[in-house]
Amino acid sequence: LGSGEYSAAVAGAPGIGHFGLAVNDYAHSTAPNRRYPDLVTQRLVKAALAGAPPPYSAEALVEIAHHCTLQEDNANKVERQVLKAAAAYLLQNRIGETFDAIVTGAAPKGTFVRISSPLLEGRVVRGFEGLDVGDTLRVKLVSVDEAKGFIDFERA
Repeated sequence: LGSGEYSAAVAGAPGIGHFGLAVNDYAHSTAPNRRYPDLVTQRLVKAALAGAPPPYSAEALVEIAHHCTLQEDNANKVERQVLKAAAAYLLQNRIGETFDAIVTGAAPKGTFVRISSPLLEGRVVRGFEGLDVGDTLRVKLVSVDEAKGFIDFERA
């Protein structure tokens, strides 16, 4: 399952619903001080309760939903990158140290491991052959790049 997506319901069309709740008709809204889609929902509810026409056309709602989904995805990418950069910064003075690790992802280009103290993730760039998700091992920190958010280990 991927991240959620904002969508606008179209009159007469079947709703997307909510997979986890197993319902067809579903709307989600929280306090409008945090997310623009929540403000849009509040305005729609306010208009409906007042018996007024909706403040947005169906086309505008589709555009708003698409734009908000893209912006949320962009914000999430930035957040992930900032966290990676902070993790690399935290380890910059610990090059050469060894850590207990568990394999969290394995791919032909490298294997990803999580160390527990501090709780961070990085890539095994040397000695990753034969490792599989769930394996435990000792790793040695060989390099960090704060700007890129890279943390590189080798098998100890």
